[in-house]
Amino acid sequence: MRILNPIRSAAIAFFCLPLAASALAADATDSGKALHDKHCSACHVRLFGGDGNKVYTRSPRLIGNPAALKQRVAACSAQTGAKLFPDEEEKIAAYLTQQFYKFK
Repeated sequence: MRILNPIRSAAIAFFCLPLAASALAADATDSGKALHDKHCSACHVRLFGGDGNKVYTRSPRLIGNPAALKQRVAACSAQTGAKLFPDEEEKIAAYLTQQFYKFK
């Protein structure tokens, strides 16, 4: 059995980490969309018409940063009785950030 040089192992890990993070982010965004479609869309369509996405694109925007978005998602979950877990709320916020808000 060959043992890898520790520096080489660290370099491999360093270069693979962004790939893993990217895959995890894509998974969170995909599952966030599914959660959004299941728990959020119907209420937004009822309130804003169309596909409900106007809530995210209206002017002026009411949500200005990631913390405010997470707070809003949690409040909506509580108001609607969706009973989302915190990790599900995070996934919805990640999807909304990627799709609409583009926070850095």
